[in-house]
Amino acid sequence: MRTSPEWNSLSDHQRTVISSHQTNLPVAVGAIAKDLGLTILKSTMPGSISGEIRETEGVITIKVNRHDVKERQRFTIAHEIAHFLLHRERLAGGITDDVLYRSRLSDDLEREANRLAADIIMPASLIQEALIMHGALKPDDRYKKIAELAQVSLAAIKIRTGKK
Repeated sequence: MRTSPEWNSLSDHQRTVISSHQTNLPVAVGAIAKDLGLTILKSTMPGSISGEIRETEGVITIKVNRHDVKERQRFTIAHEIAHFLLHRERLAGGITDDVLYRSRLSDDLEREANRLAADIIMPASLIQEALIMHGALKPDDRYKKIAELAQVSLAAIKIRTGKK
C-alpha cells in the first residue's frame, strides 16, 4: 500500500497539517478541514448527493448530506478536502458530488480526489499497523475491524488494501 501521486503533489505545509491528525484511527477529518480553513456543514440534500464544496466570498464550505451514514460523511469530507487541495481553482462555481463521487468534473479529477481522500482518511502507515495488530483474525473479520476503527466503509478498506 503506497501513497498516491496526489499526496506526493501536496506542499510540505499541506502534508504537515494533514499528518498532524493522522496519529491514530479514526483520523480526525473535521479537524483537518478546520486547520485548512474550511467550514463543514451537515445539510439536508437530495439522496443522490453526498456532498459539495463551494467558495463564496472567500469562505470555503463543505456540505455533507446529513442523512448519509457517518462513514460516508467522513469519506465525503475527505473527498471534498481533496478537491480543495487539488482543484481549488474550480471551487467558485462549486463542486457537487453524487453518491458515486461523480460531479461535473472529469472522471480523472474525481479519481484524483478519491485517491487523495483515501490517503487522508486511511493513511497507509496506520492501516498497515492495524493489519498487523489484527492479523490473527480471519480476513473478513480483520477488514471489518479495521473499517470500524477507521470509521470508514468495509468497501473503502478493501479498496485501500487492494482486496477488492
